Amino acid sequence: MQLYQEIIIILVASLATLITRFLPFIFFRSDDKTPAYIKYMGNVLPSSVFGLIVIYALRNTTILTGSHGIPEAIGIIITIILYYWKHDMIIPIVGGTISYMILIQFIFV
Repeated sequence: MQLYQEIIIILVASLATLITRFLPFIFFRSDDKTPAYIKYMGNVLPSSVFGLIVIYALRNTTILTGSHGIPEAIGIIITIILYYWKHDMIIPIVGGTISYMILIQFIFV
């Protein structure tokens, strides 16, 4: 890949990021009331995205062979416990990922 191609990719990615960040402020001004469907989407989309990520991450897990999905199940359980304990998003994600990586690198080799 040429340098100019990398620069173009970075510029396009930056522009796309800026547009998605500023678009809501353009469409929904502070003096206007936020539409009900936008509030609904703000409530349900984060959970939907996390559910989609979990399903995508577990799509190739084989229960009948190998480690039988035990490291994945333990990682999910640790993530759930950390979430209900701390009510935070970062600590469960980091804790679940670290525990899963330790399990697959050292215990379920």
